Amino acid sequence: MAEAFAALIGLGNPGPEYVDSRHNAGFWFVERAAERFGCPWRHEPKLSAIAGRACVEGVNIWLIKPLTFMNASGTTVRSLCRYYRLAITQVLVVHDELDLAPGVVRLKRGGGAGGHNGLSDIIAEMGADFWRLRLGIGRPAPRRDLVPYVLGRPPQSEREAIEAALLRGLDMLPLIVKGESERAMNLLHRTDGEASHGA
Repeated sequence: MAEAFAALIGLGNPGPEYVDSRHNAGFWFVERAAERFGCPWRHEPKLSAIAGRACVEGVNIWLIKPLTFMNASGTTVRSLCRYYRLAITQVLVVHDELDLAPGVVRLKRGGGAGGHNGLSDIIAEMGADFWRLRLGIGRPAPRRDLVPYVLGRPPQSEREAIEAALLRGLDMLPLIVKGESERAMNLLHRTDGEASHGA
């Protein structure tokens, strides 16, 4: 069996003005995970994060929301790995993904950042050999600026699709945290069918 996960890190920006933005889809996921598995949050200054401990199918994992803002997400990942002596391969990073349609969720290991600033900073700090749970938010219309799009709120129909994807990802967590990522990946991708674009 593959190595079990020790931490689930959702990417996003702290602050009330960002709560409903597309770029905070990673935060949405770990928040739903905390609700499902009864995990209380607390401030962890040494990690520059809000954190909690959850037990998923007998596996204890960290749920993490960095407080560093997206562009410095690697700071929290580095601190977590060094303080608790974790390998980067024990970390699952959950993030928004422009190249997937709203409602699509994908699991992958390694690869580039694809223009995602949070992933870029983690890769710069820790290398690229970590698993990612990619939550589709779609791309803006042609000639529409990217930054206002990712920092904007999705319309209700898209938010509902993203929420459905969050639930499908949560259903796979028991497999993922036990290291059965390949099986979880196959199940997720089968469920999504052909809904993605540019995956």
